[in-house]
Amino acid sequence: MSYENVEKGLIVKVAGPLVVAKNMKNTHLYDMVKVGKLGLIGEIIEIHGDKASIQVYENTSGVGPNEEVVCLNSPLSIELGPGLIGNIFDGIGRPLLKLKEKSGDRLQRGIDVNSLDHEKKYDFKPLVKVKDKLKKGAIVGFVDETKSICHKIMLPPNIEGEVLEIKEGSFSVEETIGVLKLEDGSTFNIKLMQKYPVRKQRPILKKLAPNVPLITGQRVIDSLFPIAKGGVAAVPGPFGSGKTIVQHQVAKWADADVIVYIGCGERGNEMTDVLNEFPSIKDPKTNNTLMDKTVLIANTSDMPVAAREASIYTGITIAEYYKDMGFDVALIADSTSRWAEALREMSGRLQEMPGEDGYPAYLGSRLAEFYERAGRVITLNNEETSLTIIGAVSPPGGDISEPVSQATLRIVKVFWGLDSTLAYKRHFPAINWLKSYSLYWGNLKEWFEENISENWGNLRQEIIDILQEEANLEEIVKLVGLSALTEIDKLKLEVAKCIREDFLHQNAFHDVDTFSSLKKQFYMLSIIDSFYKKAKEAVLNFKIKVKDISNITVKEEIGRFKYVENTKVEKTYEEILKKIDSEIKNLYKGV
Repeated sequence: MSYENVEKGLIVKVAGPLVVAKNMKNTHLYDMVKVGKLGLIGEIIEIHGDKASIQVYENTSGVGPNEEVVCLNSPLSIELGPGLIGNIFDGIGRPLLKLKEKSGDRLQRGIDVNSLDHEKKYDFKPLVKVKDKLKKGAIVGFVDETKSICHKIMLPPNIEGEVLEIKEGSFSVEETIGVLKLEDGSTFNIKLMQKYPVRKQRPILKKLAPNVPLITGQRVIDSLFPIAKGGVAAVPGPFGSGKTIVQHQVAKWADADVIVYIGCGERGNEMTDVLNEFPSIKDPKTNNTLMDKTVLIANTSDMPVAAREASIYTGITIAEYYKDMGFDVALIADSTSRWAEALREMSGRLQEMPGEDGYPAYLGSRLAEFYERAGRVITLNNEETSLTIIGAVSPPGGDISEPVSQATLRIVKVFWGLDSTLAYKRHFPAINWLKSYSLYWGNLKEWFEENISENWGNLRQEIIDILQEEANLEEIVKLVGLSALTEIDKLKLEVAKCIREDFLHQNAFHDVDTFSSLKKQFYMLSIIDSFYKKAKEAVLNFKIKVKDISNITVKEEIGRFKYVENTKVEKTYEEILKKIDSEIKNLYKGV
């Protein structure tokens, strides 16, 4: 390696991913460094006098004392520009396909690869002209990155000035497409790409109230525990309860323009599933492949632990970049527990005072710094847009009283609590309706009632009440048996079963049932509500037995309604309502 005019130090200690180097007096916190003969990528995380503690993002086996450490005098940054969408990166923003070309199937250490392809040409079309005065972050033009994404080329958020020159044509990401005259008289070369430090939040003009829902097509989420655009949600659950499936479903069907999926310390086979599935899935909004709007960060469990922290920041920075273009972005992090484990390991290596369960005392503040980068905002370009974060939490044994889960729950507004009992019963999504909640409902109720139905709020509350009553009645049944219940209570159990099996249960692998529009969800709730009210009337006024009501043939059609295609939903809905009315009235004849 040959570096001039940079700070160079010598390694004095190597402890796993932690390297301590001396003669580093003129360095800064979070500066990037190259460590040892292999030039491993690292980041300074602590400075004491002339000694710097370095977090190394690659395996340090074979690195020893007195090897050279070179400070690059810049923070850990990622290249932002055309070429991010459809790509898969490691935790520090290196494209894995390029790494494979350089090193083969087994990744070698110390390989330096650009985040973006510096040779590929993009057709740039300008939206500004000479003498235009541009503000910070202004859009200067665009390129078609994929069939789904029109990539807007922006000024960096700290640069503004007058356009001296602007070009049109085919350019690589590092070629100059224009020149800007700054206030101090100097010039700035505009390129298709910009570099941005991953730990620094990109600036915005204003934060907006979270009063528009992120529609996921998952009934238990949209109808009972909705998340707002720009909101934050946690998906905690034990092994095998379906965290990854829930996140895959949200990534596939959520009402977002761009998806950033971070596989942070999870198993490699789960990232393989994403890579195999996403290219074959059609995005319902654009009808193009889902990879045309997805960025993947793969930092699996067999990769170096320290890189998990970088992967979270790399992902959120890419997400903010697309948010600044005016896209609604959803970031899926699977899982923040693995990131917290990386913090715990580094904290232990640094011999810091441990907090609960050995996690660092600053665990909560680090989590909060990450989640607060979400929001529905006005960008520097006066566009209304959003960045939504959905983070999985993997508590050992499913015990959410552990520190990572508790710190997360203090921050997020939506809790989708997964239940292994439901998963063992093959009820998916295995979101427990008694433990989960959404604090966004107060903000979102008006939107649902204006855009779907003015009866949405009442229907939702009725469904939740019946499910809660079912839990109470089941306790009674365990003690004294079903025969001790009144007919109305038996009816509530029958309707609750209908809600669970026909509405909340959703088949992710069924072509129709995998996604339910809000209109279809409303129809399903209305059918169940109509059945309940007419059956209740029959029980109270005509003394009809619940066992007779449960045997009417329309019950089977209610259960099959979720498999009805969208084009036939309205017609089928009307037919089922009529059958409910006629079949329950037929029961009166025998009275």
